[in-house]
Amino acid sequence: MPSVFSRVIAGEIPGRFVWKDPDVVAFLTIAPLKTGHTLVVPRREVDHWIDLDPALAAKVFAVSQSVARGIAKAFPCTKVGVMVAGLEVPHVHVHLVPIADLGDLDFARQDRNPDPRAMDDAAARLRAALRALGYAESSA
Repeated sequence: MPSVFSRVIAGEIPGRFVWKDPDVVAFLTIAPLKTGHTLVVPRREVDHWIDLDPALAAKVFAVSQSVARGIAKAFPCTKVGVMVAGLEVPHVHVHLVPIADLGDLDFARQDRNPDPRAMDDAAARLRAALRALGYAESSA
């Protein structure tokens, strides 16, 4: 059975995509820690990040760096935090969160009911920032 992320990637479940390339996608999470919280996900369904082949692992983290640059441009933050936990969905995903302190990475603070208009706006802001940085992979 496909993971929920595979279903988002396939278009079976809606997603607010900000990056698409042949190997990796990025989209806003449905339960953000902060505005702009984005997931970077390989298209290939792999449960644990240590099981990614080295080339795909490198690509996932290269895309994560690119998307993080967009997050830093689009949302006020001290840094862009990164976390690879992978407990909730058995499909590798990198969390990118605009942060001011470590408490901003506390998953007990997830917004489980974010305003859809605010989420659409955040996705549009991030896509615009990525385009301004010259990333053609930023999706509409």
